[in-house]
Amino acid sequence: MRVLVVGSGGREHALAWKLRQSPSVGELLIAPGNGGTGALGENVAVRSDDTAGLVRLAQAREVDLTVVGPEVPLGLGLVDALSAAGRLAFGPTHLAAEIETSKAFSKDFLRRHGIPTAAYRTFTDHGEAVAYVESLTAAPVIKADGLSAGKGVVVCDDLDQARAALDQMMLRREFGEAGSTVIVEERLVGQEVSLLAFSDGTRVATMIPAQDHKPAYDGDQGPNTGGMGSFAPAEIMTEEMRRAVTRDVIEPAIAGMRAEGREYRGVIYAGLILTSDGPKVLEYNCRFGDPETQVLLPLLDGDLAEICRQCTVGHLDPSAVSWHLGACACVAMTSGGYPGAYRTGYPIDGIEEAEHKGCLVFHAGTKREDSRLLTAGGRVLGVTAVGPDLDSAISTAYDGVSSIGFEGAQYRTDIGAKGLAFSASRRTPSEP
Repeated sequence: MRVLVVGSGGREHALAWKLRQSPSVGELLIAPGNGGTGALGENVAVRSDDTAGLVRLAQAREVDLTVVGPEVPLGLGLVDALSAAGRLAFGPTHLAAEIETSKAFSKDFLRRHGIPTAAYRTFTDHGEAVAYVESLTAAPVIKADGLSAGKGVVVCDDLDQARAALDQMMLRREFGEAGSTVIVEERLVGQEVSLLAFSDGTRVATMIPAQDHKPAYDGDQGPNTGGMGSFAPAEIMTEEMRRAVTRDVIEPAIAGMRAEGREYRGVIYAGLILTSDGPKVLEYNCRFGDPETQVLLPLLDGDLAEICRQCTVGHLDPSAVSWHLGACACVAMTSGGYPGAYRTGYPIDGIEEAEHKGCLVFHAGTKREDSRLLTAGGRVLGVTAVGPDLDSAISTAYDGVSSIGFEGAQYRTDIGAKGLAFSASRRTPSEP
């Protein structure tokens, strides 16, 4: 097959890396790709939000399967456009992608289908939203309705912070039109876990659970980012709990979307919080997570190209999705100042040394100029390692991080610590 991967981040590098292992994949195109993906296939200078350009590319190069990475092209209807042109595309349609592209739609969908989630109210008027916040007795979570690159969620510690978040989104429009509608949501307490699943519109095959680290600084402090690292499996989600979430969260979403004329094919991502009342949905995403993809795909024991093809044609065989034993950890290295203002164009050194230490280094914000690899974004690299257990995977990943350098590089030093703490809590006093 000739396969096209759409996107330019670490998720897309990981997708291209895994697809390259498939015996059925011949030519591999990545549009637009980054400084690392060119080693796996051909980078093509078409932006991921250029729907017409991507359709022309797929037709001109006779692409057999397109795998869409980011949410923006899905929300713009790229899968619809490719399907109309007679090309197979892995990912949900424009209507199905609304489960992520509109948080207001998603919350209402959850309520319609009885899927457990936090209490919420939706507002388009700033004054009404402020009045509601001032009526609360506990600090809420404020969410911009539309896409905002993982940064449009403010988990408030007090009501002053909630009012400031409403001003940021609705008055100053720091997230553009994404903040014209906001959701004021009950703040839930518990650890967050991501559970993703492949779907062909009817059947699902869930993946192993993972945990993301969105806040910029150690100890889950600082502003939200697109993700500072991840690990899998997240043992805090037991196998019994995973089956329950599949039954109560994943399968009802796929069935509900089908019943509403929005048949869902691709990957569905449930962002969950494990409360004292059981798992509840924080959000759905309509694609592979980033950086969860970087820790899930190295553990996937299966042919990703074939799984994607099966989902796209509506005939998923869940037995094709299995998992290696062990664990995987990914540490994001970012530009200084991220997720705020940052500078790019700095040389990157040490990747080969990190790879010699056993790491997979997935590029996100990188580019090549002549023979030099340079920083080109906020999240620059995802330094990833597989090990027999989480402790060894984390140790190898950080060993790799220590080999890599670029001006202003920053990263969290506690990726996976919550997973290690949970494992330690389950040991008996006699265990080491």
